[in-house]
Amino acid sequence: MNAAGEILDIVDENDRVVGRAPRGEVYARGLRHRAVFVLARDAEDRIFVHRRTPVKLVFPSLYDMFVGGVVGAGESYDEAALREAEEELGVSGLPRPVPLFTFLYELADGVGSWWSRVYEVRCTLPVRPQVEEVAWHDFLPEAELERRLGQGPDGWEWVPDGLAAYERLRALRA
Repeated sequence: MNAAGEILDIVDENDRVVGRAPRGEVYARGLRHRAVFVLARDAEDRIFVHRRTPVKLVFPSLYDMFVGGVVGAGESYDEAALREAEEELGVSGLPRPVPLFTFLYELADGVGSWWSRVYEVRCTLPVRPQVEEVAWHDFLPEAELERRLGQGPDGWEWVPDGLAAYERLRALRA
């Protein structure tokens, strides 16, 4: 099945399931759904950073400090976090990602929102990211990631929902 045809749960403002629809319709109509964000760190505590492929349905070719994606219909956040992390990192046998917090992300244009659960996981396995999902990747020290967040010549264009999740995570840890 293609990504646009994947069935997702539609949720309300309290994250309760109120229906189901194909991902393509969810995106086109801006229906509220669920997503997971997993911050993957290696043995040296560096963060997995990647650039999305240009064929992604949302935020193509932008950088992200999380792996993750949508939660499928009937799937739990925890199941989706492990599935997405293993798929995007190209590993199996990853430890269960640890949930950190949940927030409602809303697109700047007001047409779309998703309940987002943020996780962290330690990945000491060699990664082989999916070529369909990841155009470039590396494990970066947090200081390098922070430098790339800036607006200057070293700044990269980041996915807005991942950036929002990362800013919340920084605030939580401050």
